[in-house]
Amino acid sequence: VQLVESGGGLVQSGGSLRLSCAASGFTISTYTMSWYRQAPGKERELVATISITGARTNYVDSSKGRFTISRDNAKNTVYLQMNSLKPEDTAVYYCGARNAWSDYWGQGTQVTVSS
Repeated sequence: VQLVESGGGLVQSGGSLRLSCAASGFTISTYTMSWYRQAPGKERELVATISITGARTNYVDSSKGRFTISRDNAKNTVYLQMNSLKPEDTAVYYCGARNAWSDYWGQGTQVTVSS
């Protein structure tokens, strides 16, 4: 069972990045999927969540209007489109999969936004 994030990197303030989270060893179609982030010296925080069908999404206030979470169950992959990035978005971004029986995490991908 594995979640592998990709797409992080260094971007200037106002730029965009698209993160991907590819699952293997299990099928995400029965899991609520989320993106979290953890900045240095801070606790991990929830950024966005998407329901099993993709019909419902939720975002932390700081990412509303700038980030979009989506999923492609056929590709077993979840995405996070991040626009209008700010230096305070700098963090390691993790994806997570959760249902009533299991809880999986990826290893994270670094996002750095320069001012």
